[in-house]
Amino acid sequence: MSKKWYNYFVSVDPGLGEPDSGDAGSQSESARAAQTIADIVKSVDVAPTFHQPVADPTSFEQIYQAAEIRPPDQGFTIFKIADMLKSEHIRALPVEIKRSSVLLALDAAGVKLKDVIEDAVRRDRALDGFETVQQRALEQLEACKADENHKLQEEADRILNELRGRIQANNDEVAKERERLHTWRLQKQQEEQRIADAVAPFVSENPITTGPAAAPRAPDQKPG
Repeated sequence: MSKKWYNYFVSVDPGLGEPDSGDAGSQSESARAAQTIADIVKSVDVAPTFHQPVADPTSFEQIYQAAEIRPPDQGFTIFKIADMLKSEHIRALPVEIKRSSVLLALDAAGVKLKDVIEDAVRRDRALDGFETVQQRALEQLEACKADENHKLQEEADRILNELRGRIQANNDEVAKERERLHTWRLQKQQEEQRIADAVAPFVSENPITTGPAAAPRAPDQKPG
């Protein structure tokens, strides 16, 4: 296996094959590997451009297509590597052996690991970019609906105030009529008293009423 492949795949994370701290050569190799990965990321560190709408945001394949990320001619995408790592032949093996097996397969197919990592980075950038697109769309929708809600609230307040005004006007009209009737009843009682006083000398029992009129009886209910 070519040494350059190991340089790309060597891990600098604890627990994943980190070189012994006393091995200066391994440390240097890990540093070169980390630098190589950083260079790859930097080389594709460009915001993706989506050249077509994504009809189904849950379809990551549509997102990749919209970002014009196509499988390389040699067919080795990062997903092919993921499938290889999950293969029943090596999935239970130690990480180092998995790594070596994949690197051997890439070497045999004449595939550069750099291209596979670039494919992974581009897809990750596309997903992050599409997330940003959706977030901006949400913020625009939120702002639009907030403005619409504000206008609707103003309209609702206007209508509510108008209705409250009408209710108050109705109540005022009823109160005015109640006061008018009360005043009239007082005048009526005075008039009735004047009549009763004029009738009193001529009858043993005065037929003139001087109090409020009896409330009208409710109409008899019809038999069920």
